[in-house]
Amino acid sequence: MLGTISRVSNQFGRNVMKNFVRNGSHGGVPGENLPFNIHNRTRLTFHMMWFIGSGMSAPFLLLWYQLSKK
Repeated sequence: MLGTISRVSNQFGRNVMKNFVRNGSHGGVPGENLPFNIHNRTRLTFHMMWFIGSGMSAPFLLLWYQLSKK
């Protein structure tokens, strides 16, 4: 009983990985599933500065907006 379950499970795993690789995936390359390119270091640096900078500056910009309304 366990032998057949093991064989079916093993075959299922192989089929899933074959389909995964055939449909455009390279099978676990680091950074493959990220929404930005990590190979261009300059562009990555500017994107990270923009992403982190926008989050860090948001409270100060909101405070400035509230204080300038009067």
